[in-house]
Amino acid sequence: MTLDPRTPVVVGVGQVTVPPDPAHDPATRPEPLELMVRALRAAAEDCGNGAGARLLGGAGSLAVVDPFSWWVPDPGRLVAERLGIAPAEVVRSGVGGNSPQSLLHRAASLIARGALDVALVTGGDALHTRRVARRSGAQLHWATQDPATPTAAQPLGADRSPATELELARGIHLPVYAYPLLENALRAAEGWTMDEHRARIGRLWAAFSEVAAANPFAWLRRPLSAEAIVTPGPDNRMVAAPYPKLCTANISVDQGAAFICCSVAAARAAGVPADRWVFPLAGADAHDHWHLSERTELHRSPAIRIAGERALALAGVGPDDLGPVELYSCFPVVVRMAARELGLDAEDPARPLTVTGGLTFAGGPGNNATSHGIAAVVTQLRATPGAVGLVSGLGWYATKHALGVYASRPPPHEGRDGFRWEDVQLEVDALPRCPVDERATGPVRIETATVTYRRDGGPELGILACRTPAGARTWANVTEPATLEELAATEPIGRRGDLGADGRLALD
Repeated sequence: MTLDPRTPVVVGVGQVTVPPDPAHDPATRPEPLELMVRALRAAAEDCGNGAGARLLGGAGSLAVVDPFSWWVPDPGRLVAERLGIAPAEVVRSGVGGNSPQSLLHRAASLIARGALDVALVTGGDALHTRRVARRSGAQLHWATQDPATPTAAQPLGADRSPATELELARGIHLPVYAYPLLENALRAAEGWTMDEHRARIGRLWAAFSEVAAANPFAWLRRPLSAEAIVTPGPDNRMVAAPYPKLCTANISVDQGAAFICCSVAAARAAGVPADRWVFPLAGADAHDHWHLSERTELHRSPAIRIAGERALALAGVGPDDLGPVELYSCFPVVVRMAARELGLDAEDPARPLTVTGGLTFAGGPGNNATSHGIAAVVTQLRATPGAVGLVSGLGWYATKHALGVYASRPPPHEGRDGFRWEDVQLEVDALPRCPVDERATGPVRIETATVTYRRDGGPELGILACRTPAGARTWANVTEPATLEELAATEPIGRRGDLGADGRLALD
């Protein structure tokens, strides 16, 4: 077929990982700005035939994925200055691992409409260096910017707190305390015993560690056994039941990743060889009911289901047509939840649902992990002519979702339909919401629970989602040490108790 010149293609991907080195002064390690620039230069080199430099110079848009470890008003302007380029627009993302995939959707949509020819997306974080510097007292002389510089626009829209005041009051103030609640809700829905559940988590994550071991850009490149992953120990402390450290996202990394998306016309004009082209076919974005309290089932994600179905339908493919898949993987429950909603087998040994190794092993550089997933999927698709791949991104507490379908073959549609995207938010918003009773007291039933742990390994706090006799959801805590041990060791879900006005639950 004759390709419409407006058809978007990903033509260059770049990844940078700077592994830990105790011999190096943290002040000599690359800062986030340098990681972003290195990643874009690597993406330009990846275009082949010297074409990348021409695309960098002709870029109309530069988007930066907002870093965790470094803040300036407009990081994209500093990236552009380092590269010596002057794109017409410079933007930054909002918070969330969905951001890179959503930025791809934005760029491909603008290109397909003829409103843009070349888009650059980059991100980088150096949380490992910042942590080492904090412990050693080393001074980091990272790039700064005049505080009066106008803050770059955020194309992904305004954000808001991921938790309600009651959720925050009950201890849900970090992802590592929210996702175990979803994980245990999933266990109850599946009818698994706590031992069965632990074994399944271990097998899933062991398969991810095998993928990371073969990934040259992974932070941890050694395969681990299922038992080693789920067994607490000195180097694998418990964080929040059922997760020890090796079941959580590893954000203490120094990594950058970038990609270049352009029109077929721009790719041809720059001289990018056609075997470097990968086609974004379709995508969809949505968020689940924003707060956990509102979700009718804590182990499900209607937004992933609806966005995934729509993205696949727009691309004209189904789950069985997919080759490489990169599901966002900050915690095991996210992979299993997404697999269920998308109709994929989370336990198929022939195809782990990652091509990077996931955020525990490959690395979870803040908001930018999905850029690494996009880069890895693009690389695999190039090696498999005609194959179709999928990338998912996720933000907050399994809240925000972006799913994209890619192929190493042209789309069956052209022109404005060379890339198809939909916002399916209205369909998600129309779904029922769970009633919430923030002032509930008296008899309740435990819906899901977790126990958080201190760094010394002792249990610290029980966080429980409960249902009142009327079916409303409320939140409770347990602090008594013996009860915490009981909650962690025996099945808490379905148990009943008496909720006090102070939020403390006395188990029956």
